[in-house]
Amino acid sequence: RIIQVNVNLERQKQQADRLLKSEEGIIKRKKRCFDVEPVFGNIKNNHNFRRFMLRGKQKVEIEWGLIAIAQNIRKKAA
Repeated sequence: RIIQVNVNLERQKQQADRLLKSEEGIIKRKKRCFDVEPVFGNIKNNHNFRRFMLRGKQKVEIEWGLIAIAQNIRKKAA
């Protein structure tokens, strides 16, 4: 049995850990809980969006744009 250590991966993990624990990383992590994720949760849970109906990158981008517009209208109306 041979065990190999990927030195590059370990270095990248340490760099990511260092960035997450820096002052700027802590500030960004604090913003994350109220910036983006609740919007996706709202779209998925409350509006039952589970998968795209269309196929292809361009069509998915258009469909996602329509979903985002609908979400913004709902926020303005509330």
